[in-house]
Amino acid sequence: MKAVGLTRYLPIDDPDSLQDLELPRPVPTARDLLVRVEAVSVNPIDTKVRTPRDGREDPPRVLGWDAAGVVEAVGDDVELFAPGDAVYYAGSIIRAGANAQYHCVDERIVGHKPASLDFAAAAALPLTAITAWEALFERLHVDRNGRHAGRRLLVVGGAGGVGSIAIQLARRLAGLQVVATASRPQSKRWCLDLGADLVIDHSALAAGGGDPKSDARVYADQLEAAGFGPIDFALCTADLDRQFGALAEALAPFGSICSIVDATAPLPMMKLRRKSASFAWEGMFTRSMFETPDMIEQHRLLEALATALDDGRIRTTMSTDLGTIDAKNLRRAHALIESRHTTGKLVLSGFV
Repeated sequence: MKAVGLTRYLPIDDPDSLQDLELPRPVPTARDLLVRVEAVSVNPIDTKVRTPRDGREDPPRVLGWDAAGVVEAVGDDVELFAPGDAVYYAGSIIRAGANAQYHCVDERIVGHKPASLDFAAAAALPLTAITAWEALFERLHVDRNGRHAGRRLLVVGGAGGVGSIAIQLARRLAGLQVVATASRPQSKRWCLDLGADLVIDHSALAAGGGDPKSDARVYADQLEAAGFGPIDFALCTADLDRQFGALAEALAPFGSICSIVDATAPLPMMKLRRKSASFAWEGMFTRSMFETPDMIEQHRLLEALATALDDGRIRTTMSTDLGTIDAKNLRRAHALIESRHTTGKLVLSGFV
């Protein structure tokens, strides 16, 4: 089968960083589905895994943790799907990725593709939607049926993949007031179009010159200037070290912060102490990596998301289709992700 993978960890401008390959077709066992991949999306995790470093992969390593396609065959223990079903999913970080014509994935982390979306539009969603859903409804404990309606959420990086779907989930399912951060006119418009009530400027943190007192007030001052009070929930999708102080300052008493990105140094957690505030991490691969007993919750949330997409409450976050699934187009996608100026999700469709 055709696939795109790597044998060495190289800068993306090196033509050997991602290569077109011919690999054996995988065979599904146990609860695996064999999926004929029709479309994939690219996420920051792809570029993180491909970060230049020493080491070789033999056989080659295939990346890609967002896909939509059709079930070709199933393992003996499969209960939820049958050959011919159209599906979408993110997969597992500890298994081969989906940048291949055929891919094996555990059925417990797969959903039926939304009927209203084509494969490309569906492939844009799983990884970011699972991340945002778990962050909001499981880590921050936002009630998705509206019990917290009217409370305020701040999404750092609202125009990114996770931010784009988090704005919609929070606004249209949970009824929260949503404040997003963005710095460019295009990304600000994108956030507002998705349902954000207010967009504030995260580049003001850099403008603060690194002064802790100045940086700490960046979000609080912008919120107050717009007539908004403190935030109840915060979702950080980028630059946690730089964001933490400003989020802690803007947070209401008993508020909560969730981050999907790493910190490079210990965080000043005592900033949360006087507000009795909480902090949580979200990693959407945790369930599949550890095969937790509730792993099937990702199947259930993808099914619920598909319903929300089909009834029009949520829309795809696909922004750009880069063409067929091949090494050249995937290198371009990685370069765009590494530029940190993408809006929404980048997708690729079909093999030549």
